[in-house]
Amino acid sequence: MNMELGLLILRLVVGLSFAAHGAQKLFGWFGGYGPKGTGGWMESIGIKPGVTMAVLAGLMEFVGGLLFAAGFLTILGAALIILAMLGAIVKVHGQNGYWATANGYELNLLIIAVALAVALMGAGAYSLDAVIFN
Repeated sequence: MNMELGLLILRLVVGLSFAAHGAQKLFGWFGGYGPKGTGGWMESIGIKPGVTMAVLAGLMEFVGGLLFAAGFLTILGAALIILAMLGAIVKVHGQNGYWATANGYELNLLIIAVALAVALMGAGAYSLDAVIFN
């Protein structure tokens, strides 16, 4: 029971936070800049075409986060989160070293570890995967 509740809390916090980051890129919600603003920033750091890449990153975060939070197709949700974070490490944070205080990849790696761990353990009893596939 405690592990199942722990997995639910972990999935909800990480998944909904990730979905919100995607909504920033896709819709400009929660203080985000939407596809054009995010795309302009992406182009400024060499990620082209910026708007297309902003939409793709936003979709990975939004869809991946919602799947992860719901515990539905959790492996796919985790994979989308991991891919988004690997892209962030390669294109933005990796060159700055490990620590987040220096804009490094510390938090990206933490998110990858959480997503991978949940994918390997399973989403738990309080998930759509458990209801549908068990």
